[in-house]
Amino acid sequence: MQIEQKKGTFEIYPYQNPDISVSERVDDLLKRMSLYEKIGQMTQLDITLINKTGNQKDVVIDPKKARNLIQNHHIGSFLNGEAVEPETWNKFMIELTRIAVEETELGIPVIFGIDHIHGASYLKGSTIFPQSINLAATYNPEHAYNTGWVTAYESSDLGHHWIFAPVLDLGVNPLWPRFWETYGEDPHTASVMGSAFVEGVQNNEETAPYKQAATAKHFLGYSDPRTGWDRTPAQLSIQQIQEFHRPSFQKAIDAGLKTVMTNSGEINGVPVVASHFILTTLLRDQMGFDGVIITDWDDIGKLVDFHFTAENFKEAVFHSIDAGVDISMTPKHLDFNSSMLELVDEGRITEERINQSVRRILRLKFELGLFENPYPRNDRLHRIGQPENRKKALDAARESIVLLKNENNTLPAIKPRRIGVLGISANSKRNLCGGWTLAWQGGKESQYPDEMHTIFSALKEEYPDAEVILFDPDDIPDPNAISKKEESAFLDKLNALDLLVYAAGEEPYCEFTGNINDLRLPQKQSDELELISQSTASLVLTLVQGRPRIITELIDKVDAIIHAGLPGFEGAKAIASVISGRVNPSGKLPFSYPQYPNHFLPYNHKKSSYFSFDPEEANRIIQNNESPALYPFGFGLSYTTFKYSKVRLSSESMSEDGSIKAEVSVTNTGKETGTETVHWFTSTHFGRITRPVKELKHFERVTLNPGETADLEFVITPQKVAYPVKSGKKIIEKGTYSVIVQKMHNDFEII
Repeated sequence: MQIEQKKGTFEIYPYQNPDISVSERVDDLLKRMSLYEKIGQMTQLDITLINKTGNQKDVVIDPKKARNLIQNHHIGSFLNGEAVEPETWNKFMIELTRIAVEETELGIPVIFGIDHIHGASYLKGSTIFPQSINLAATYNPEHAYNTGWVTAYESSDLGHHWIFAPVLDLGVNPLWPRFWETYGEDPHTASVMGSAFVEGVQNNEETAPYKQAATAKHFLGYSDPRTGWDRTPAQLSIQQIQEFHRPSFQKAIDAGLKTVMTNSGEINGVPVVASHFILTTLLRDQMGFDGVIITDWDDIGKLVDFHFTAENFKEAVFHSIDAGVDISMTPKHLDFNSSMLELVDEGRITEERINQSVRRILRLKFELGLFENPYPRNDRLHRIGQPENRKKALDAARESIVLLKNENNTLPAIKPRRIGVLGISANSKRNLCGGWTLAWQGGKESQYPDEMHTIFSALKEEYPDAEVILFDPDDIPDPNAISKKEESAFLDKLNALDLLVYAAGEEPYCEFTGNINDLRLPQKQSDELELISQSTASLVLTLVQGRPRIITELIDKVDAIIHAGLPGFEGAKAIASVISGRVNPSGKLPFSYPQYPNHFLPYNHKKSSYFSFDPEEANRIIQNNESPALYPFGFGLSYTTFKYSKVRLSSESMSEDGSIKAEVSVTNTGKETGTETVHWFTSTHFGRITRPVKELKHFERVTLNPGETADLEFVITPQKVAYPVKSGKKIIEKGTYSVIVQKMHNDFEII
């Protein structure tokens, strides 16, 4: 049953009246709060400070600990946990809420934040979608929306008010260990997919009477560190920030985003958590964000012992609050609270500055309806993991699979009699999901649902009449320590099979634990593929990975390559259905797959990124938009073929207030029904600020039967090709431009 919503034992004040405006309620409550109560609202602490054992996975409240922090220190927010039963979460949040609402004078509800990154990740029995890098490969914003919508649908009843997603950083550095949390390297794709996720979380009518807040993170430039390692320094010009890193966050803000989490690293020598320019001038003044800014984990403390820009914690607090932070994810002590009191005492932080942040925090709580509906409910828990939710996750996983190579039509594999499944991810559930799944670094294999398939079990189900054989790691001999006789015996086993599926890639990691020194596929896997490739059986390399590990030297040794990424709980079924041909792959890379370990560029690199002493070579590179990618941005094969017509324009020129309609026809020239994603790029021939070789401006999916043709259009306006200068103001330059689809282009002018 739904828990009765209690108002507490105190008299009714104006702030408790839902019939007056939120601003009036905030003002009334604010004037009743002491300074220390206000500071408590600006503090977020970890669940380990209020649970029984102090362990992250413990979701059992210790009322004495919780009362101390809420009643004596007025803490307004908590976070974290791990995947436990919904009933456990429900009980925990009821008890935590009761202390805040019924056992304090003002009865201000707590707001609980949680890393539900790709579904309700910290909830047992929930629906787990593909990670964001996979969602981007679908080029279907419906899947990003559904991920947010189902996350809210399954977690809102549990008191999970604050969803720490989506990640709107750009996946421009493939070494970066959080690459898989992004929507890829393109600002437009990240903008479309990220804002769809925000709308799914924040505009879900099925969660009523509850509402949830999404969090765009990590503002901003976090994903492009020089070293490629997590939280390490980035060097970005203001032009780069405005042009490439701002758009995805701006689109989310325009969609009604309620909260932003800061970048944990530094840009141009200034830690973002202490950057007034980034958090106030850019985010608030230029971008118009009026919601809550929260730090990431212990980012204020890191100013002291990581960035070394503050002498002590109190100075770090001053720098962060002065920069514009509203809430400190402290998260395991009360030093923020005591430091704030001292800073006010010293006259360095004013109470009015504190009021600015607390107004935003209280407004968030009022807008989410926490005062009217503070308690979770337990009468709709059957909605968690419903078949229709899992079907949405399966559809997303299927559309996210990218076919990179298919020599001699190896795939689809029609009625193989004997299939061998090998590799690190052949029989692993956790590898399909990556980090932030059931736990920070991904749960243990035993924590994953019994009904969830591995690639091995999914292939057994997909091919009920075939013999599907699993090769355990010990079944594959060490190629560097094998005798010729052992090698021959092993290959004889493989030669007796029709199809080999080698599931390579990575095990789960998150944040700094995923830092690596070599982007190449791990040597052990490369050696195994070298050995296995000597078999006469067809070999399909399936890459289960969070970032594009380099496979350049292995391409010629395999017959087909599938980029599976991190497809989630339904991922193995998706992979199996693509291998069998029951699903025609339609995924397209949302990043440029690197060819070399030490040289990689995003698709929208500058023309000067290539330099050659040969003028003809240099001109060819520029004209053909060539890149050093092994597989270019937007690449992905199908089991059918598509033919594009020339790009047609309604006019060869337009004024600054005009428009041009671009059209292209796409025909399915193969024998299978298939879905094609059409990418529309523009290119600026000359610009006062150097321009990328091309920029994605629009994408559209179209499903065609054999022989069917679709006519697609894209309306180009001057605003579509405008770009920002350092101030953030967009400019439109008169001159010549191209619209590009595939390798075809047509030119137009702005006059």
